[in-house]
Amino acid sequence: MTADNRALGAFRAEAEAFTAALGALTPHEWERPTRCVPWRVRDVVGHVVTVLGRVPDMVAAPEPERPDTTAIAYYRADHRFSDTANADRVATARGRAAGPDVARLGRDLPTAMKAVVTACRRERADRIVRTRHGDAMLLSDFLTTRVVELAVHGLDVADALNHQPWLTAPAAQHLQQLLFGPEWHTAVTALGWDPVTLLRKTTGRASVTPGESADLVRLGLRVLTLG
Repeated sequence: MTADNRALGAFRAEAEAFTAALGALTPHEWERPTRCVPWRVRDVVGHVVTVLGRVPDMVAAPEPERPDTTAIAYYRADHRFSDTANADRVATARGRAAGPDVARLGRDLPTAMKAVVTACRRERADRIVRTRHGDAMLLSDFLTTRVVELAVHGLDVADALNHQPWLTAPAAQHLQQLLFGPEWHTAVTALGWDPVTLLRKTTGRASVTPGESADLVRLGLRVLTLG
């Protein structure tokens, strides 16, 4: 299996689990506040649909000559997390989530997922795409960032609803490889955390003790800047 297929498989598994969780939401639950202030559940889902929806257009655009950004480097603290960029991110998500038929977001997510899978499944393993921030990335690396968005915001939604997280095994493993590199299995074993706890603690969704922080540094955690 190519790296691109692994990324696409993790993406599809996590998108399907997210979609299934949304199918049971009540109108009141769509309005619950999340840790991603000022977003409600509906706005977080609107953001996820938006960031998935950009992938087919990227695949259809002209291909850059060579990649200059990895999945880790994509989450660097630069203009993409500036006040202006964050304000645009908030407004775009709210705009997509606006309207009385909030349940349509639960239908938009699988539609976006299917469009991504259709656009990507026949692409070469070394296919390069250009992001909206100007990065040239391997498609597999960009798909990995979409797994991050699905998994991390899935935790945000689950926590807002007081639901059990639905993090899938393919996504968890894919992100552990992203966060700790080639020695990810050794790092995960040494930490001894279940996959949800590990993702929470490495993405700022749960606190870490000074000892845990030292362990993460020692084990080679590659920190992601997340908005």
